[in-house]
Amino acid sequence: MLMIALLLGAVAPAAAEQVGCVSTTFKLVGANDKICIDSFHDPKVDGVVCHVSRARTGGLSGMVGLAEDTSDASIACRQVGPITIKGRLDDGEDVFKESRSWLFKKLRVVRFYDKPNNTLVYLSYSDKLVDGSPKNAISTVPIMPWGGR
Repeated sequence: MLMIALLLGAVAPAAAEQVGCVSTTFKLVGANDKICIDSFHDPKVDGVVCHVSRARTGGLSGMVGLAEDTSDASIACRQVGPITIKGRLDDGEDVFKESRSWLFKKLRVVRFYDKPNNTLVYLSYSDKLVDGSPKNAISTVPIMPWGGR
């Protein structure tokens, strides 16, 4: 059981930590509409941190979790230490996932490895069961030596 839990934990998409939010629209009832920024680490690549920003719908529907957030998102990933790849990297592998509506819509961040250029590429996009969105953003992290050696 412990081995299964460790294996599942090793391949699960990253959990995000909130960096901050700003209000964009005042709502008389319920929370304001916001843009929020979270950070997360790639679960299979030590030394990389990503920041993703996206809109959060407020009001009564947002307060009770029934609002569908927009598909707009932005991402920036950077090397913050020595890069260590843990295991095999699969192109298009989920590194972050978040629900954007109470049913069937998710914000996803997936990773690709551009081997000829020794670069990690992170793509953020929204998907929906029936009709996804073409809105997307990418960020690249060249794998570079770290430190003064």
